[in-house]
Amino acid sequence: MTEPTQNIESAFCRNGKETPEPIRAEVTGTLPSWLQGTLLRNGPGLFSVGDTSYNHWFDGMSLIHSFTFKDGEVHYRSKFLKSETYKKNIAANRIVVTEFGTMAYPDPCKNIFSKAFTYLLNTIPNFTDNNLVNIIRYGEDYYASSEINFINQIDPSTLETVARVNYRNHIALNLATAHPHYDEEGNTYNIGTSIMAMTGPKYVIFKVPANATDKEKKPVLKKLEQVCSIPVRSNLYPSYFHSFGMTANYIIFVEQAFKLDVIRLATAYFRGETWGRCLKYDKDDVTLFHLIDRKTGKAVDTKFYGDAFVVFHHINAYEEKGHVVFDLITYKDGSLYDMFYMENMKKEIQEEGETVPSPVSQRFVIPINADLKEVPVGTNLVKLEDTSATAVLQKDGSLFLTPDSLFEGLELPGINYKYNTKKHRYFYGSRMDWSPKITKVTKVDTVTRTYMEWTEKDCYPSEPVFVASPDAVDEDDGVILSSVVSLSPKKPPFMLVLDAKTFKEIARASINASVHLDLHGLFIREKS
Repeated sequence: MTEPTQNIESAFCRNGKETPEPIRAEVTGTLPSWLQGTLLRNGPGLFSVGDTSYNHWFDGMSLIHSFTFKDGEVHYRSKFLKSETYKKNIAANRIVVTEFGTMAYPDPCKNIFSKAFTYLLNTIPNFTDNNLVNIIRYGEDYYASSEINFINQIDPSTLETVARVNYRNHIALNLATAHPHYDEEGNTYNIGTSIMAMTGPKYVIFKVPANATDKEKKPVLKKLEQVCSIPVRSNLYPSYFHSFGMTANYIIFVEQAFKLDVIRLATAYFRGETWGRCLKYDKDDVTLFHLIDRKTGKAVDTKFYGDAFVVFHHINAYEEKGHVVFDLITYKDGSLYDMFYMENMKKEIQEEGETVPSPVSQRFVIPINADLKEVPVGTNLVKLEDTSATAVLQKDGSLFLTPDSLFEGLELPGINYKYNTKKHRYFYGSRMDWSPKITKVTKVDTVTRTYMEWTEKDCYPSEPVFVASPDAVDEDDGVILSSVVSLSPKKPPFMLVLDAKTFKEIARASINASVHLDLHGLFIREKS
């Protein structure tokens, strides 16, 4: 007899539940004795309030999870982020704060005059503070984050919401990424967009020092330092970005053809349109690659271009023999976000004629020491032998980049972070066959161009997180952690632990509680 299963909707789109007190998971297999610390995860977990529901999966209110590994045991807990958005929605028993793909009005009985006044206050608004994308570190503090001007500090032990912080109190930003970089000294680098700058829209790269947390408990962003600003090439259409790249000496910013329409954004509230509908992809445009010196904040003089594509996640970047190498997950258009509208998420099979963008892991290479005066136009200046990526000299002195495709069908990439800014061989990610419904965890070898996978029937794993062994010799000495939910009522959710080298399961920790699918997070090692 076939075991009954839940449908996809129940796994992806149901309201999650809190597990406010830690519960012990049932461990099968053997956890490494050195695996001591807490994996924090963040993602949407509440999709309806009262009689109202969100239209987009990325609108669901943040549910934060923790998996604590200690002495061979695993304990799980989860709490909703108690953001101002959460508090307002719960108090009203309906959705009253607008999100990426869901428009809401605080008072449904507003007349046209009060609605017009509200519009004036929301021309370039303070966005929601529903930080559902990632957990980031500034100094010694941890924050739930998304791509807005607010972040919410959390206690990584209790998951309590500590305080809301507004970037705009410390630097002129309307948007900032949820994917910063951390250097070996513990400094945090990030990038945001200033839409309303007096000199016109610009992209701003900033740094928060490792010592930003002090005994007086002053906001860590008080020590924020601006590295540089980059003018937007089209003031009315700043590029959308979700992440960026960093090497030992450079920051890589991809100004892509996926753009935010500022005029539509400025009138969105009045027209009842969400800011998600203000994004547009221009397939006839080009991609502009900015290379910024981390120490001086100066851009490299040469201009670097490529064909139009859409990128959300960078894999890694490094320098090798006078070249900057950076790996991205690219798409041929911007329709991925459309896949996450709830009406599309609830489809269990692909409709006939529907096309789904496939993510492609691609490597780009920029030669930084080439003498452009000594070579003819049309010359490929990439001298590395292990890649087919090119950088061809143009008549105007710019270089046109074409990538080397590494792998197709992988998203939510990660690496052994000790190799961030350094040459890596492996990256890990979630495998998607034809939809955003993830069914496999994958390891890709960029040297042999081969891969390994873990999969299990009716199971949906989250973004894999690499945790290095403290005495690691090889790059892949460590484990992969992934939170897994199942459609089978007889299979509880579990934390999957894989040997990163062999990609074989070495342990799982089954959890007798509701666990929801998530997006991103980080592992905090226990201090010795």
